[in-house]
Amino acid sequence: MQTLSVSALNEQIKSLLETSFSRVFVEGELSRITVHNSGHIYFTLKDSTSTLKAVMFKGNASKLRFELKEGLKVILDGAITLYKPRGEYQINCFDIQPAGHGALALAYEQLKQKLASQGYFDSSRKKQLPKFPSRIALITSATSAALQDMLRVANSRYRLLEIDVYDVLVQGDNAPRAISNAITVSDTKEYDIIIVGRGGGSIEDLWAFNEEVVADAIFRAKTPIVSAVGHEIDWVISDFVADLRAPTPSAAMEMCLPDTNELYQYLDSVESQLNQILLQKIFVKKQELAHLLNSYSQHSLEKKIFQKHQEVKQLKDVFSQTISFKLQNFSKELQHVKMRFPHAIDSLINLNLNQVLNLQKMLESNHPKFKTKSGYAQISKDSKVIDLSSLKVNDTFELMNDKVFISAKVMKKSNI
Repeated sequence: MQTLSVSALNEQIKSLLETSFSRVFVEGELSRITVHNSGHIYFTLKDSTSTLKAVMFKGNASKLRFELKEGLKVILDGAITLYKPRGEYQINCFDIQPAGHGALALAYEQLKQKLASQGYFDSSRKKQLPKFPSRIALITSATSAALQDMLRVANSRYRLLEIDVYDVLVQGDNAPRAISNAITVSDTKEYDIIIVGRGGGSIEDLWAFNEEVVADAIFRAKTPIVSAVGHEIDWVISDFVADLRAPTPSAAMEMCLPDTNELYQYLDSVESQLNQILLQKIFVKKQELAHLLNSYSQHSLEKKIFQKHQEVKQLKDVFSQTISFKLQNFSKELQHVKMRFPHAIDSLINLNLNQVLNLQKMLESNHPKFKTKSGYAQISKDSKVIDLSSLKVNDTFELMNDKVFISAKVMKKSNI
């Protein structure tokens, strides 16, 4: 019996395995996934009872549409090989498809969940589009029907617009990088809006707009971006990240641009409203002016002078009537006075004569010569008649009767 070395035996087993299992399809669950710096992916495929080591080399790994995750059920397309240094066999994967899902559908959901968790879809970061843009960038294929549709809509709706077209690939392996670069460059040109889009197609045709590199470029842009990819039923990742999603490229132009005809109608409506407002304002101001003129005429200087003239005239009339009435009364009283005057004078004279006689009698009754008896004299001080008892020592006083006037001084005073 021939004795074989370990290497020789492994080589025979390797040849046998690779010849017998040159193409196999194996379903299982992913486990122990390791992405090497070289780009190769190492993992284990398992079911409820067994495991199988697997490798996917860089060239094939770069074509994967979705991310390999722990526990994901997949179908491997590959060949069985033997790793001679350790005598271990493994499956060399050419392609991997999700079990029960399409690879693109899974990749779409994976990226959507990832970007959502990072805030790429948050409404708070969405930018408002200007109502009247003056410069727009269109990122699409220069030979596409979508571009012609957008230009046709722009020409019919709003001609006061500068449009720059960035010609890019919109499908294929190189399309995502071309689209993201165009977004980055146009974002520095101070456009009012950037529209990224293409016409309809299959999910594979539209896949460039589901790539993370495009989502990153849209997320970083400072310019408002509109995603207009495919038809109304088509939703791509760029639709969620962009500031506005349009169902079609032509609809994007309708959503971004005002309609000139509508503007004309609006201006006509505004003009009509303005005229009505102005007429109403003029009417109100006329009413106010008429009120002011009437108020002025009621309170003007001329009005006041006229009123004063009227008041003076009324006062003159009243004064004249009063004077006339007084004169009539005075005339009547004067006649009465003339009739009573002589009698009144006689009565007044008699009354005064009686008063004079009475005063004369009082004077005579108080004169010293009518009061003095022998041994008596009137005492006065400072021309006033006083009582003797009111004099004090050293007082100067006068003594008078009807014949003699004596000045004297009190030398001594004693009470009797």
